Amino acid sequence: MNRSAFLGPILILLGIFLFLKGEITFSTGTIFEYFWPTFFVIPVGVFFHWLYFFIMHRRGVGVLVPGGILLTAGVVCQISMLFDIWHLMWPGFMLAVAVGLFELYWFGGRNKWLLIPINILTVLSLLFFTIFSIGSLFSGIFHNQPIFAALLIVAGLALMFMRGRETSKY
Repeated sequence: MNRSAFLGPILILLGIFLFLKGEITFSTGTIFEYFWPTFFVIPVGVFFHWLYFFIMHRRGVGVLVPGGILLTAGVVCQISMLFDIWHLMWPGFMLAVAVGLFELYWFGGRNKWLLIPINILTVLSLLFFTIFSIGSLFSGIFHNQPIFAALLIVAGLALMFMRGRETSKY
């Protein structure tokens, strides 16, 4: 793997970060504050995958469980740090366990019983992602409560009048 293939995406991500967070003074502390998952968590997850695929020659499938968990949790933490959305990304930690177990299922003996916790964790994670994302979206859209209250009143009145017209036809 050449150096530009590794350094290029890092420079692109750093540029996007600086573009989005332009008001931040950039220092060594800021780099560690925002990119600690990329420096400490994601490399350990990648290390476990490297260990399985290249050192153990696909014999120690158990190392993929912590590898998948750490890699996914590192990505979740990195996204949360960059965009300050911990309140939306926390279900990613349940998904991280599902990813680790799925790698054990996929590269291991394909034990069908592993699919039970994988599916439960994945569904719960996606459900919580959806619920909290929609809740955050609605709180952002309907931040001005008098407008939301007026819309509810108008919708209720419309339903009442529509129902009155439907019953009067019979």
